[in-house]
Amino acid sequence: MEPNSTAATAPRNADSAAGPAAERPRPRTAAEWSGLVLLAAAVLLFGAMVFVFGPLLAISCSACQDGVRGPLRFGTALTVTDSVGVPLTTLGTLVAMFAVRRGARAAGIGLGILLLLLLVQLALGQITA
Repeated sequence: MEPNSTAATAPRNADSAAGPAAERPRPRTAAEWSGLVLLAAAVLLFGAMVFVFGPLLAISCSACQDGVRGPLRFGTALTVTDSVGVPLTTLGTLVAMFAVRRGARAAGIGLGILLLLLLVQLALGQITA
């Protein structure tokens, strides 16, 4: 038989050709679903906290007369980070959690990005003109 023959490389049946890599993933259990729902609630809660309290913490000043830091150099960037970055990150995290198989990993990445956005907001609020 020739080395390039299709008979030698042809699969015997469809199941053996696919091998273990093409196995169908098992459905999520009730415990996994409840864990994802709790993680989704945590992502929503933390996203809401970053959305509401992030800019307030960024511009607050205990030594200032009116409690608000002076004219901000990057006030527009702070507003865009809060009004666009935080909601998109929260929504993207929630979609990724339920769309991919490893939802907990997606939630962890999303929470990390939300924390990074909070730190960016705090840094932008510290810089005055």
